[in-house]
Amino acid sequence: MDRGSKRETPPGPGAGHAAEPAEPGRVPLAVVVVDREGLVSHWSRGARRLFGVPREEAIGRTALDLLPVSGALTEGHDPAPWADDGLGPDLGSSLDGGLSYPAAGRARLAAPGRERADVLWWAYPLVGPGPERLLVLAADAEGLRPGDGTFERIAPGFALHTDFPGAEDLARRLPEILPSMSVGESARIVGQILELGYPVLEFSQNERVPVTPDWGVARRAERKARRERAARARAAGEPVPEELRDEAEDLEYAAVRERLEFLNEVSGRIGTSLDLSRTIIEVSKAVVPRFTDVAGTYLREQVVAGEGFAEGVPDTTTLWHRVAVEHTDEPGRWDDVVPVGEAMPFPAHTPFFQCMTTGEPVLVPRISEEMGHAIAAQFEKRDIRPLITGRSMLVVPLKARDVVLGFMILLRHPERPVFNDMDRVTGAELAARAGLVLDNARMYTFQENVAETLQDSMLPHIPPRMAGCDIATRYLPGTLLGRVGGDWFDAVKLHGGRTAFVVGDVMGHGLNSAAMMGQLRTAVQTMAGLDLPPAQLLRNLDDLAQRLGDTYLATCLYAVYDPIASELRLANAGHIPPVLVRAEDGRSELLDLPTGAPIGVGGVPFEEVRVRVEPGDRLVMCTDGLVEVRGEDIGVGLATLCESAAHPAASMDAACDTIIRSLNTHGGRKDDVALLMARLNGIEPDDVAEWRLALDAAEAGRARAVVREQLHDWGLAELAAPAELLVSELVTNAVRHAHARPVALRLVRGDTLLCEVDDDDHELPTLLSAGPLDDTGRGLRVVSTLAREWGTSRTGAGKTVWFELTLPRRRTPPESHAK
Repeated sequence: MDRGSKRETPPGPGAGHAAEPAEPGRVPLAVVVVDREGLVSHWSRGARRLFGVPREEAIGRTALDLLPVSGALTEGHDPAPWADDGLGPDLGSSLDGGLSYPAAGRARLAAPGRERADVLWWAYPLVGPGPERLLVLAADAEGLRPGDGTFERIAPGFALHTDFPGAEDLARRLPEILPSMSVGESARIVGQILELGYPVLEFSQNERVPVTPDWGVARRAERKARRERAARARAAGEPVPEELRDEAEDLEYAAVRERLEFLNEVSGRIGTSLDLSRTIIEVSKAVVPRFTDVAGTYLREQVVAGEGFAEGVPDTTTLWHRVAVEHTDEPGRWDDVVPVGEAMPFPAHTPFFQCMTTGEPVLVPRISEEMGHAIAAQFEKRDIRPLITGRSMLVVPLKARDVVLGFMILLRHPERPVFNDMDRVTGAELAARAGLVLDNARMYTFQENVAETLQDSMLPHIPPRMAGCDIATRYLPGTLLGRVGGDWFDAVKLHGGRTAFVVGDVMGHGLNSAAMMGQLRTAVQTMAGLDLPPAQLLRNLDDLAQRLGDTYLATCLYAVYDPIASELRLANAGHIPPVLVRAEDGRSELLDLPTGAPIGVGGVPFEEVRVRVEPGDRLVMCTDGLVEVRGEDIGVGLATLCESAAHPAASMDAACDTIIRSLNTHGGRKDDVALLMARLNGIEPDDVAEWRLALDAAEAGRARAVVREQLHDWGLAELAAPAELLVSELVTNAVRHAHARPVALRLVRGDTLLCEVDDDDHELPTLLSAGPLDDTGRGLRVVSTLAREWGTSRTGAGKTVWFELTLPRRRTPPESHAK
């Protein structure tokens, strides 16, 4: 509440405190909330006192029936004194949805059991996810009518009185009185009230709270006339008469206050998002048309790209991207001449270069023909002079931390007053605020790019097909601010045509969780390559996490699929169980695994479970972000996961998408989601051939013969020569180093030709550099040269050495042969 130059305690709300009388300077407020159907959804005690209707009778009724207002006060006043302030026609227009912006005014109210009352009202359209549409505050004007004529304008505020003993309590109580307001938002509002010293209550970051019109219309008209006389005297250069000097001072004060209100409004309209593109649009639209008619925004190339750049003064080689052009001219007039997205440097003789090198605003009251020609010279094959000549121009730098990020070119139509020194100051303050907002968005974009790069580098790129299985994956970040998380998945190729599947979830979010995830994922890959059993792998991973620190906690599910044995071996460390969808009947089930403790707890055993599978079965592994919703039982999400996983789909990717849609992952879930699905196709027995070889050097010849014969039977005669050579080398080494058990030789025909040689020696062979006179050391060099891939690993009985050869492309038979 403002009383001329006097500052008094703003009125406090009466909602919920109807019993106590109003104290001097404090007027109870009625609080009413109207939903999108026009029905009352909240009715405070103050509303009951003012309107005479109990809460139980008001809730659910049409607001227009309970608030039968009839426009403005008419006794002794202008019938529409607030029309000049743009505060809306009447309360009825707000109640029936006719107004989408905040409004305020005075009205006559017919309350039951009493005479028609004079009421001050404020209506605030509400935005947000809830059903509420309109907040109405009202107060009885009888207790506010001034006797000395100093009462001018009043707005609803919250005073620190007995109901609200302190700022902290006020911040706590606001959410109880006003809908859709968080404690954090209310704390910000309270801080603004206390800092500014007068009541300003926001319900939207994009709107100002309206105030009721002046009380004394006659006094208002008189003061307006006096101010106009003072303004004419000053404009003519004449001394302002003594009796008008106060009015001149008031005029200056009003102008300053208007500028401050404008800057406050702009500050509320920009920075609502950390998205750089949206912020740029907000900044451009905030100044048109109230401050200027045309606003062109230019940013450094690195700012647009979300990159860092070296500090220093820009020069004539610095590229500036035109990122937005907002104007009030006819549509399309600026689009062809100055298209958004164009990048260009600016010559040293232009006012733009002066602005960006000095970091100070540049004011051009009127763009002359000569200056218009100089500016237009930099636009090749385009004549920009008709758009700028004769207009007033203000160029303001967009700075943050003493670094020029860009600048705005502001133009006014010739018929509009030219920019003046006050506009220069206003523009500089506007640009300073906009520069900080843009810099925040730039830094967020930069950090987001870093986060995305880090996440992409840590998440594996798994091929859609591995030995005996097809794979599809999905990763969804929980929030924009949490694009880097601790969820991961992986598929690791093992010898024997097997594949290891892993899904893990590091507790927490952010770079620390992502870093831990990267360490654990690397450790899993390394230990999987050593062919550790699932339970032993989790045991080792748990030991590693404890050595890294006591804050390292994660859940992990590890599975090894053997397509030849048609078997899954699984172990679980505190993770949600996987789903197995049976190909035979489409039935899905959660696999019953011992849960185990999360990785990092320490001292807890892990158990392995073996599960028989059939070709076509599907394994679904995911993190809890997919199935867990705060406030709901996780069993509901797991049941939905089973149901959606069993749904028929045309492809693996389509099956993943079905699961994601069914669990509504895009609808408000805040945790990361990792999903891995594998279709277990198996390898047919006819595609596997095995032999046992005695510990005799002559067995190398037998190995060559059986391999040659098998490859001819499979129609792979082209691979016989290299396969024989490589098998001979491996069998020779195995026979030489084996101890007692026969050597095992196995060929597997799949996407590649796999050959494995097993023996009972635990010493892994190494690749050596053999000299011209050396008798040994050349075998593995031959294997490394000719094979597509090769490797070694320890087994429970000894070791395995294996290699793969690429299958030849199958030729399409001629048409005559195909008939």
